[in-house]
Amino acid sequence: MDIDVRGPRFGAAVTAVVLAVVLITGSVWLLAWQTLAFAMGAVGGVGRSPYGWLFRRAVRPRLGPPTEFEAPEPPRFAQAVGLTFAAVGLVGYAAGVQGLGLAATGAALAAAFLNAAFGYCLGCEMYLLVRRVTVRAE
Repeated sequence: MDIDVRGPRFGAAVTAVVLAVVLITGSVWLLAWQTLAFAMGAVGGVGRSPYGWLFRRAVRPRLGPPTEFEAPEPPRFAQAVGLTFAAVGLVGYAAGVQGLGLAATGAALAAAFLNAAFGYCLGCEMYLLVRRVTVRAE
C-alpha cells in the first residue's frame, strides 16, 4: 500500500531539527532518541516511527487529502540509512570521538534537510539505485 508523501517529509523536518539540536548541544541522549526513531522506521516502516505516528495523529487530519503517494520501501530504506549514520554518530559521541559523532550526525542532518526542504530523499534514491543494479545483475 502506497503512503502519503507528506508523512516522510514531515518526519524529515522533525529529524532535521532533532539532529541540528544534537550538533549544537552534543546531546548523546537526544541522538540516542533519534537512533531509536530511525530504527522504528526501518523495522516497521515510516508509519510506525514516532514521527509517522505524530503526522497521522496531529498533522494529517489538518491537511487536505493527499494528492501524491509513494511506495513505502524507499523511505523505509532511507530510515535504515539514517539509522546507520545515527548509530555511528552515537558511537562516536559515546566513545569521545567528537569528530566521528559530528561527521555522522552532520551527514544524517544534511540528508534529512534535503528531504524536508526540497523533497529530495537521498536514501530513497540509494534504494532505487541498488534495485536497478541488483535487477541487472540477476
